[in-house]
Amino acid sequence: MRRRTSATLAVLIVALGTAGAALAQPSPEQSPAAIADQPVPEPDLPPPPSPGGPVAEQPASSGGGLISDIKLYFTAPLRWDARQWAWFGGALLAIGASHHYDSQVRTHFVKNLTPGQPAPSDDLQDAAPTVGVLLATWGFATLSGSNAGRQETWTMFEAAGLSTVTAYALKYTVRRQGPDQTSDPNAWEKSGGRSFPSEHATAAFAVGTVLAESGNDEYRWLRRLLGYGLGVGTSYLRLKHNAHWLSDTVAGAALGAATAHFTMNHAYRNDERGGLAVVPVEGGAMLTYRISLE
Repeated sequence: MRRRTSATLAVLIVALGTAGAALAQPSPEQSPAAIADQPVPEPDLPPPPSPGGPVAEQPASSGGGLISDIKLYFTAPLRWDARQWAWFGGALLAIGASHHYDSQVRTHFVKNLTPGQPAPSDDLQDAAPTVGVLLATWGFATLSGSNAGRQETWTMFEAAGLSTVTAYALKYTVRRQGPDQTSDPNAWEKSGGRSFPSEHATAAFAVGTVLAESGNDEYRWLRRLLGYGLGVGTSYLRLKHNAHWLSDTVAGAALGAATAHFTMNHAYRNDERGGLAVVPVEGGAMLTYRISLE
């Protein structure tokens, strides 16, 4: 029985990655924020930017459009390189290690409850911080008229949407019972089980990672504090409310963060190998042709 449980967990973890955890990281030489601030406009994204201003991004056309991103997202493992497989392997190790402590963490949070007493849990309340960050980013972008802010909002929304859909697909395929249903962390493929992974942690890390890694580098420390704090804080709430196992939240963190990096790559680097562009200059405009040799 123990061997079957271990094998089942391995299959579930692999399914988590192959279903869409696109562990594509931004290039270390050029961050998404630096790329968004380049004066050269994207050839298919009107209107062109003013000299020295940020690139005007239109969410619907970033990376070829939402439909294109969905196709690329769910087939991403077919194009992973050695570095991305290494990230994937690290995620597997983290999920497996956290699974070892599922029971201990659950005991810590429920030890003060009397037998049969449910932990106070409110799914909407636990999701409020993530929704609040998304709405605040959109509101600030709208009030300030910031194209970069609107692009960031769309990237957050796409990351949260793609990762949450994947989380729900896994949840209803895996059917793992949560700590509020059983004290056995190995209760997989059970009726009514929908614990793995945590969709709250997934969405929080998707939105939080975009907040942390996009925008101006001048406030990078603050962005990372708020962004990753959102993910960690939401995961803590789910554990405190006895709604998920520790490994559920770790799997959600891996899925959400990986999806955020995927959407940022496609939002800020449209995978172009070349193209014509009209660049406004003093006294007129200049026709340029750009080609990537990577």
